[in-house]
Amino acid sequence: MYRNYIYLRDHAMQPEELRQLSRQLVRQLGLLDNHCGLLKLTPVQAHTLIELEYAPCTVNQMADKLKVDKSNASRTLAVLLNLGLVESTPNPDDKRSQLFRLTLLGQQTLTSLHTQLNLHVQTVLDQMDSDEISQLKSSLTRYNKAIHTAHKQHGFTLRPLTPLDNASIAAIIRKVSAEYGLTADKGYGVADPTLDSMSEVYQPDNCQYWVIEKDHRVLGGGGIAALSNIDGLCELQKMYFLNELRGKGLARSLAVKALKFAREYGYNGCYLETTENLTEAIALYESLGFVHIPHAMGDTGHDACEVRMLKTF
Repeated sequence: MYRNYIYLRDHAMQPEELRQLSRQLVRQLGLLDNHCGLLKLTPVQAHTLIELEYAPCTVNQMADKLKVDKSNASRTLAVLLNLGLVESTPNPDDKRSQLFRLTLLGQQTLTSLHTQLNLHVQTVLDQMDSDEISQLKSSLTRYNKAIHTAHKQHGFTLRPLTPLDNASIAAIIRKVSAEYGLTADKGYGVADPTLDSMSEVYQPDNCQYWVIEKDHRVLGGGGIAALSNIDGLCELQKMYFLNELRGKGLARSLAVKALKFAREYGYNGCYLETTENLTEAIALYESLGFVHIPHAMGDTGHDACEVRMLKTF
């Protein structure tokens, strides 16, 4: 298993590799050039026109869409206004601001830009087979979403469970279980006798439990451990999150960390059990490649969980 860990670690993409590929992509796409396509538009000016194609914007809205500071967005819109590519009118929702939209010349210029760039990109796609294009679309979509999600997770920390966290995570599991009606008498995880001493349960090398905290307050957690009585498989366990964590992609971040741990340790797959009440969790597991299976596996002791899922590595 240790050799497996070294192999997977060495072949995983490292931050410096992704940064290098991103730099090469930026250069190949000409994003460092002063002109975008054959038109005398800078990349930020071109992106501004494209955003205005979807809907009129104020300076603040444009800055938010382009992820630039307000002064940059204001200068760009002023240049486009002088070129006659955009026009401004008082914002009906806030008289202190102006609403910018494309002029007819701006629409014509943008159409020409789209035509040029689409033709160029098509010559690139012509170098790839259909399955490669499909994989590229999926990967870029996922990467873009990951960047957006990472911004929302600022200030949160994902770290291993310690004995000092036992009381906090036990209270969270009880609170979330009660929220969804997962009572102890029905055989859910909240009834586990080790609930108040979880740091001891996850001490062996083949398992791990992580918590998510903000401002020194634990807000949720989840773990991975060997699936009882099934060789080569692990189980995703006790994924519970308070409402403050939801909608920020943190459950996915923790699950991804757990799956990476499972692969590195040498497990052949990961099993989980949940209930139909947890619709958001089921959707998350499906997005991670877990598939529904008709029967339970191992000896989890949670016979009330009617949804069983498996992901093989």
